[in-house]
Amino acid sequence: MGLDEVRKDWTRLGAAEPLWAVCVDPAKRGGGWDDDEFLASGQREVDAALKRLDELEILPTHRGRALDFGCGAGRLSNALATHFDSVTGVDISAPMLAEARRLDRSGGRIEYWLNTEPNLADLNDAAFDLVYCDLVLQHLPPSLAADYTRELTRVVRPGGALVIGVPAREAHTFKGLAFRYTPWPLIRVAQRVLLRYPAPMRMHTLPPERLARLLEPGGARIVASDEYWSGDHWQHLRHFGTVDSSEAPGDAR
Repeated sequence: MGLDEVRKDWTRLGAAEPLWAVCVDPAKRGGGWDDDEFLASGQREVDAALKRLDELEILPTHRGRALDFGCGAGRLSNALATHFDSVTGVDISAPMLAEARRLDRSGGRIEYWLNTEPNLADLNDAAFDLVYCDLVLQHLPPSLAADYTRELTRVVRPGGALVIGVPAREAHTFKGLAFRYTPWPLIRVAQRVLLRYPAPMRMHTLPPERLARLLEPGGARIVASDEYWSGDHWQHLRHFGTVDSSEAPGDAR
């Protein structure tokens, strides 16, 4: 599975069920998400995450720019815009970004950007005070998830912060073990035929120790990893990190 297949799948999901594809809830299929309810769920998440960064004493003192990587329909971008001067939302799906622009409540402080490259080369080094990436990396092939994670550390400024939410491990249940050992092509078929997804959603885990190794070369470190959701399939962790000034990459170009 390559990046082009990821783009095609999320283009179909964005065209058919953008809000449900971002927040998968069986009760919300078929347009069941209310716009305000959808955005309010993102506000609660971001408010809680920034409170946690503050508790850990790594909340950026400067609230200039935030990056929402894998922004989808803008659920978290809108929430980040209530805390930061400007937000850049990046996604691979044009229909998702169209929905994000429809839902934009920021008064023009969010810039949405379509990126179909396996990097973030158009973003400068050390450009953001906060990088936020929640429930995105697991939908990418592991090698691409690793490449993007390295890019996320590159674009955080010294003294900035990262919030990364990702499944850490499969649950020790029938469903969790099925996802771990079933070949991806079979899961694709099951999601399309049995679950009737508009397009399949790839899932894989990213253990905390591997995430830490990916962040380290860019001068970033994980300060805390909190469990925030555990179900029949996966245990999800939200990681809170920072880029130490003494270890950060060079100046922004």
